[in-house]
Amino acid sequence: MKQVRYGIVGIGNMGSGHAAILTSGKIKGAVLTAVCDAFESKREWAKEQYGTGVAVFENATDMIGSGLVDAVVIATPHYDHPAEAIAAFAQGVNVLVEKPAGVYVKQVREMNEAAAKSGKTFGIVYNQRMNPLYQKLRDLIATGEIGDIRRINWIITNWYRSQAYYDSGTWRATWAGEGGGVLINQCPHNLDLWQWTTGMMPTRIRAFCQFGKHRDIEVENDVTAYAEYANGATAVFITSTSDAPGTNRLEVTGSRGKIVIEDDRMTMYRLREDEVDFNARNTAPFASPEVWKIELPKSGPSPEHAGILQNFTDAVLHGTPLVAPGEEGILGLTLSNAIHLSTWLDDWVDLPLDEAVHEAELNKRIASSKFKRPQPAEARN
Repeated sequence: MKQVRYGIVGIGNMGSGHAAILTSGKIKGAVLTAVCDAFESKREWAKEQYGTGVAVFENATDMIGSGLVDAVVIATPHYDHPAEAIAAFAQGVNVLVEKPAGVYVKQVREMNEAAAKSGKTFGIVYNQRMNPLYQKLRDLIATGEIGDIRRINWIITNWYRSQAYYDSGTWRATWAGEGGGVLINQCPHNLDLWQWTTGMMPTRIRAFCQFGKHRDIEVENDVTAYAEYANGATAVFITSTSDAPGTNRLEVTGSRGKIVIEDDRMTMYRLREDEVDFNARNTAPFASPEVWKIELPKSGPSPEHAGILQNFTDAVLHGTPLVAPGEEGILGLTLSNAIHLSTWLDDWVDLPLDEAVHEAELNKRIASSKFKRPQPAEARN
C-alpha cells in the first residue's frame, strides 16, 4: 500500500474539518477518496466542495463496500461511534474515531474487542496528545522529575457556552442526543490528558454534577470531582460551561516539586531534594525544602488534527506506533461515566466501573429526555 485511501463517515463540522486537512496535501501518504452522510444537504454540499475526485455515499456500508477506502474517519454523533467502527472492522477497514470513543463504557469495550479481533489499525482523535506542553508533562512525570505524584488539580472552565448555543440544535445538551454535557462534549480531551500525562487511573471517585446550572438544559454543565489513587495521591477536576471568564490551569504536585500549565506556558517548581528526604533530616519547625522556579521553553506549535492524521497514516503504512490508540478512548470515558454515576447515586464510585449500573442509570435519563432520536440519526457534529 503506497497511500491510505480515506473515507469520512459524517460530513458535518468535524468531518469536513478532517476532509479539509486530507485534501490540503499536508498529510503524506493520504488521500481522500470518499465521504458519506445520511442527509442529502450534506451530500450535495460535498459534491460541490470536492467535485468528482471524491465519491459521495448515503451510508458507510455502501462507501466501505465500494472498495474505495482503506480507512475511515468516524465523525458521526457520539452514540454512533462504536457501531460505525465495529461495522468497519468487520469489513477489514482501519478506523480513526472522533472523540469521545462513545457515550458509555460497555459499548466502547465492544468496539475495542472488535478492533482487536480485526487486527486493523485503530486510533482516536485525541489531538491534544500532540500538544508539546502535554507531551513534555507526560515525559517529566514518567522520568521522575517531580518524584511520586501526590496531587492533581485541574480547573478547566473556559468552555463558555451561551443559551443560544444550546438552543441551536434540539439534540444539544440532552441525554438522548449527546449522552451528557460538558464531560462528554467539551472535556473528553482533558479527561484523557488527566490519565495519559500522569500514567494513573483513580481507584475511586466522588463527584458533584450540577445539571442545567444557569442554563435551560437537562445535562451537566458544572462539575466538581474528587479522585483517590492507589499510591495515596488525590485529584480534583473542576469544569463548567457558564463561567466567564474561565480558567484553564493544571497543577501536578509530586514529592520533588510541582508543574503548572496555564496560559499555554509550563512552569516547574523543582525541589532541590525529595520532600521525603528533607522531612527525614530536617529539625527546624518552620523550614521547607529549597525550591527552584523553572520556566520551561515551548518546543513549537501543536500539530493538532493534522498530527493525528499523519500519525495514523504512518501507522497504517509503516507500523508507526500510534500516539492515540483507539483502545485508550475507554480510559477517559471511564472517568466521565464514573463522575456521572457518582452524582446519580450520590455516593463514591469504585474503579473498575460497574458498567451495568452506569448503563441502567443512563437509560433512565435517556427515557425521560426531551430529545427523541429520529431515524436516521440526525447529523449533529
